[in-house]
Amino acid sequence: MTAQTETAQAPDLLYSEAEEDLRAAVRALLADKADAPTVIAAIESDTPYDLRLWESLAAGIGAAGLLVPEKLGGQGASHREAAVVLEELGRSVAPAPYLTSAVVATEILLALGAEDGPAAELLGELAAGTRTAVLAVPLATAPADGASAMAGTLDRTVTGVAEAAVADVLLVPTAEGLYAVDARSAGVTVQPLVPLDLTRPLAAVTLAGASGTLLAEAGPAAEAVGRGLLAGAGLLASEQLGVAEWCLAETVRHTRERHQFNRPVGSFQSLKHRMAQLWLEVVSARAAARNAADALANGSPDAPLAVAVAQAYCSRVAVHAAEECVQLHGGIGMTWEHPAHLYLKRAKADSVAFGTAGRHRDAVAALTELPAP
Repeated sequence: MTAQTETAQAPDLLYSEAEEDLRAAVRALLADKADAPTVIAAIESDTPYDLRLWESLAAGIGAAGLLVPEKLGGQGASHREAAVVLEELGRSVAPAPYLTSAVVATEILLALGAEDGPAAELLGELAAGTRTAVLAVPLATAPADGASAMAGTLDRTVTGVAEAAVADVLLVPTAEGLYAVDARSAGVTVQPLVPLDLTRPLAAVTLAGASGTLLAEAGPAAEAVGRGLLAGAGLLASEQLGVAEWCLAETVRHTRERHQFNRPVGSFQSLKHRMAQLWLEVVSARAAARNAADALANGSPDAPLAVAVAQAYCSRVAVHAAEECVQLHGGIGMTWEHPAHLYLKRAKADSVAFGTAGRHRDAVAALTELPAP
């Protein structure tokens, strides 16, 4: 362990009053505009996105600009506040391009360090919620693969790009550098794919003769892309925490109300043990997710390790919680009308986003100089 690590500031895993106020505002908005029947109805339509929801979240509450300094048009908050927003989005599995635009794309533009020019202009638009942007790489790209994403040209096809269908701007990494490409310009084709998680659609993006604005040369761009993917992976853990928390709370509620043999099924000892074990896992996941968000917020040198630990653990907990939710709801948990399937699909899709748990365990081993599992 390095001396720098030994003297690092202890992480603050508690929520501040401002963070709890933000949570209350986001939860109230989602309860009004993205409750379970609304989300289920939306995924049956051509597009799951509610532009009014995004406008209220991004501009009304100001969530889109949490990571952006005030001088660039943002809220001047940090990854801790953005993590709270993602917890609530995970609780509701609301279709909103927050993770891809307000976190990953925004973090990339911030990493470029420009206070004027096209990157700063785009950053201001993202912070205001008037435009959205996505990084044109597969959602499964891990932070360690940020440098390898800097390859190819503007003429190519990229599959598995999350929320490209709703993006206004594509951030395209190439061997020359990072380009901003208007998603609706000539030479750009966005072909929707059929994803497991219908609340976070994927698409194949084909660039054929498209033109874009060069935001940074290859060297700085590769570092910025890596930083964006790291922030995405770290805050994804908070979304996974929100998924797990909803599944646990809904399972406890259902087993209290569901009776067999004139007793609540939640009083059966075997089910008590299963829910108690799940509660312990959720508490541990909260600590891991908060640690990652705090490390990112403070620019800690241990941020890559904190992110890898959070992803290695939280992805498994979210899937387990969703599986238990479906199973302990019995027959109703298998129906389309009940939202449990939305959480299981989101948890499974998130488990491979920004790298699998296995990739992150390998990262933990490399960062701590321990044998890989």
